[in-house]
Amino acid sequence: MTSTEQASNTGARDAQPDHLSHVIFIAAAAAMGGFLFGYDSAVINGAVEAIRDRYDIGSTALAQVIAVALIGCAIGAATAGRIADRIGRIRCMQIAAVLFTVSAVGSALPFALYDLAFWRIVGGFAIGMASVIGPAYIAEVAPAAYRGRLGSFQQAAIVVGIAISQLVNWGILNAADGDQRGELLGVEAWQIMLGVMVVPAVLYGLLSFAIPESPRFLISVGKDERAREVLAEVEGKDVDLDARVAEIESAMNSEHKSTFKDLLGGSFFFKPIVWIGIGLSVFQQFVGINVAFYYSATLWQSVGVDPTESFFYSFTTSIINIVGTVIAMIFVDRIGRKPLALIGSVGMVIGLALEAWAFSFDLVDGKLPATQGWVALIAAHVFVLFFALSWGVVVWVMLGEMFPNRIRAAALGVAASAQWIANWAITASFPSLADWNLSVTYVIYTVFAALSIPFVLKFVKETKGKALEEMG
Repeated sequence: MTSTEQASNTGARDAQPDHLSHVIFIAAAAAMGGFLFGYDSAVINGAVEAIRDRYDIGSTALAQVIAVALIGCAIGAATAGRIADRIGRIRCMQIAAVLFTVSAVGSALPFALYDLAFWRIVGGFAIGMASVIGPAYIAEVAPAAYRGRLGSFQQAAIVVGIAISQLVNWGILNAADGDQRGELLGVEAWQIMLGVMVVPAVLYGLLSFAIPESPRFLISVGKDERAREVLAEVEGKDVDLDARVAEIESAMNSEHKSTFKDLLGGSFFFKPIVWIGIGLSVFQQFVGINVAFYYSATLWQSVGVDPTESFFYSFTTSIINIVGTVIAMIFVDRIGRKPLALIGSVGMVIGLALEAWAFSFDLVDGKLPATQGWVALIAAHVFVLFFALSWGVVVWVMLGEMFPNRIRAAALGVAASAQWIANWAITASFPSLADWNLSVTYVIYTVFAALSIPFVLKFVKETKGKALEEMG
């Protein structure tokens, strides 16, 4: 192909495709997995105290039931890529949709605590699959000129899923007159909260039948003609389809399949860049962000807030999470990843420190004093806002960019695993730590937020504007 043809072909790929609205639909349908990721992760927030009461369990057992889903998440994330390479991205989405559905039904109708824990693991496996398949599929289907914006659908869907789960929980609690164990439709309110996820799970499954398989997978299994049809569908009919297929085949053939062994080296087992990725993942979780999504209703009730109001505050926090995510999406390419992370860290330190101060006061008639109560509430929203506009988005962007090509896939897998493990550690420890001393618990989160500042300054390099091939 001549240079003129190449330029023409590139121009066609970067131009607005004939059916951009259809491409947006495809990306949005795939991002439903992200919506379920967020929804399933956060919906348990509405059931925590009811589960404690129904099964008469202490904080340690309760924490394990809440955190056990993260085991499924780690397994699902670790295996999703291989499953998708064998049976296809669409089939993988359909498996996840089925798992989300049966998990919702099983969690809503458990006959024992261990049964509930099992269905939580099943749902976690689906979350793990969705966390990998959605972004990968969108990246493989989206036209190059729109890949970044369409790729952001996944993160946007996650935070919307979190918010909708809290809104649904609040609505159900109001219908049950503020009683999480109040009867609705023949079962307890908290069971309805967990069961409602059937609706988006079924929708996700139905949408998967309306979108095409990834051209990359089709080419990998020898279905080149179908791959051409999909490429024409998403990139426009003016594209040189034979050249695109050849380009994808060439890229696949030249790829280095990174393995765990590629990550070894240096003085401390892993290469330094891998440790930096692990550090970003761990700091992202050790500031306690998922306490805000898994336990916020319980947290506010523990300091005397009415259950209905506590559920409403969980919803408002989720809206702030969406606002912060939008801010990050706007500025991550404008001011850079590193400055945004530092701004977020400073804001999180302030928010967490104020929460720690507010929770250090003794309760009066079962409630925080008025001033401290308002400070705690506002500070919690400040913390979530600064996390969402920085670390919530920046870490995932940097993990996708910072590693050299030859180790990117394996290093990203290790960093993501570290994130799930750190998430589990915070989720499993919070109830017991809160029972011991809520203020000190927030001091611990504040310390990690503060330590993230020198970590970013010393070890993290800016990746804004650099080609992936430049990472070394």
